[in-house]
Amino acid sequence: MKKIPNICKKNILVVGDIMLDTYYKGDVQRISPEAPVPVFHKIAEKSMLGGAANVAANLVAAKQMVSLMALVGNDKNGENIRCILEEKGINTDLLVTLERSTTEKIRLLAGHYQQVVRVDVEDTDAISESECKILLSKLEKNINKYDLIVVSDYLKGLLTYELTQGVIQIANEKKIPVIIDVKDSRVEKYKDACLLKPNLKELHDLTGMPVSCSKEIVFASEYLKEKCNCQFVLTTLGAEGMVLVGGKAPYFVKAICQEVFDVTGAGDTALAYLAACIVNDCSMEEAVKFANYAAGIQVSKVGTSCVCWNEIESFLLNKRANGYTHKIIDIKSLEELRKSNPDKKIVFTNGCFDILHIGHIRYLYKASLLGDILVVGINSDSSVRRLKGSDRPINSDADRAELISALAFIDFVVVFDQDTPYELISAVKPDILVKGGDYKPDEVVGKDIVERRGGKLVLTTFVEGKSTTNIINKINHQMD
Repeated sequence: MKKIPNICKKNILVVGDIMLDTYYKGDVQRISPEAPVPVFHKIAEKSMLGGAANVAANLVAAKQMVSLMALVGNDKNGENIRCILEEKGINTDLLVTLERSTTEKIRLLAGHYQQVVRVDVEDTDAISESECKILLSKLEKNINKYDLIVVSDYLKGLLTYELTQGVIQIANEKKIPVIIDVKDSRVEKYKDACLLKPNLKELHDLTGMPVSCSKEIVFASEYLKEKCNCQFVLTTLGAEGMVLVGGKAPYFVKAICQEVFDVTGAGDTALAYLAACIVNDCSMEEAVKFANYAAGIQVSKVGTSCVCWNEIESFLLNKRANGYTHKIIDIKSLEELRKSNPDKKIVFTNGCFDILHIGHIRYLYKASLLGDILVVGINSDSSVRRLKGSDRPINSDADRAELISALAFIDFVVVFDQDTPYELISAVKPDILVKGGDYKPDEVVGKDIVERRGGKLVLTTFVEGKSTTNIINKINHQMD
C-alpha cells in the first residue's frame, strides 16, 4: 500500500465562483400529451455545494481549515449556501452578498441516476471596479492567516483580470502559493501563480496549440508555464489521467480504473486534494498522485460529493486499483464517515442479501432516496449460518459485499460478524434506519440510537414473492 501523507490542519483560502447544485430524483414513465417531451415525476430533492464551494467542502473532508472568498445573491439560494457553508465549518467572513442571482444548477435524475436535463440559473455579470477593491482590501487585512490560496474560476463574474491578479500579487508578496483551476482563455489573467490546472480544452484555448498526443500536451503545457511565469502546469486528461510539467521531467499519472457514474465535481475534488497535499509539504508528484486517487473515487459517486481521506486509505489498503469495491469499508471508517459528514443525512439498512434479486434492488433504491449517504450492513458468513442454518449462505460475504457495492445508489458497504447490526449503528449514528415492512417498530435493532439523535425508522414494503428462500426452493424443486 502506498503511504498516506501525514496531513495536518492548515489554513486554506478558496477564492472563486460558488453555486448551489440541486438534484431532483424521480422517474420518467410517460410522454406529455402537451408536447413530445418526457414527464418527470419528482420523488426527492437535495441541494449541495458546487463550484468553488465544492472545492472548499472537499478541503474540509481532507481535514483542512477553510475560508471562502466568493459572491452570493441576496436570495433564497444565497441563504441556503451560507447555511451549508456554516454547517461544514467553512469561514464565510469574506463572503459578499450582492443584488444578483445566486448561481444554481438543477439536474433532473431519473432511473439509475440518469441525467435527463440540466437547468442553469445564473448571473455572470463581472463585479465592478469598486467591488473588486473592497474584496482585495479584505484579503490584504486577512492574508497572514492563510498557508495557501486556491482559485477556482468558473467564469461567473467574480474572477475578473483585476481581482485575479490582485489575489496573486498579494499572496506572492507574502510567499503564499496560489494554485488555479483555470477557465478563461486570457493567459495574462493567471500570470505569476504557482500552479495552473487546465483540462485539455482549456490548455488548447490558452495556448492555441494542438494537444492530440502526449508530446503535444507536454509542449503546450511547458509553453503555458513559461508564458504565465508559473512553476507548474497540471493538465487533466479525463479518462487518461493527468500530466504535470515543471519538475525534472513530465510526470504522467493514469486515471484509476473506476466505474464512472458521474463526473460532476471531479475537478473540484482533484483541486482540493492537490492543495491539501501541497500545503502539507508533499512533493508535487505525490500531491498529483493523491489528487488523482481522489478524483477517481469521486467519479464513482453520483452528483457533487466529497471524498474523505479514509476513503482513499481504504482504497489503497485493500489494493483496489480497479472497480467499485472501495465502497467496502470497516467499522472504524464508519465512525470517521459520521465525523466527516456532520451535515449529511445518513441512511442505514442491513441484511444478508444472499442471492441478489429484484426485491433487494427496489428495497435498497427506496432507501437511497431517503438521504444523502446510504450505508448497507451485510451479515458475515458465520452470522448468516447462525441466523439461517448451516446450508447458508449460498454466496460468500466477500461476493455479496461486492455485488451490493456495484449498485450506483449504494455509497458504502460494511460486513459485520455479530447477530445484529447494533455495533454498526452505534458507530455510524444514522439519521434514518430502514427495515422491511415485515418488522414491527419495537423489533428493530438500533431504533433507540436513531431516535435519540432525532432521526427516524422507516419500514418499507417488500416485493411480493421475491426472496432468496423462494429462489432456493424453486431451484431445488426443478432439480428433483
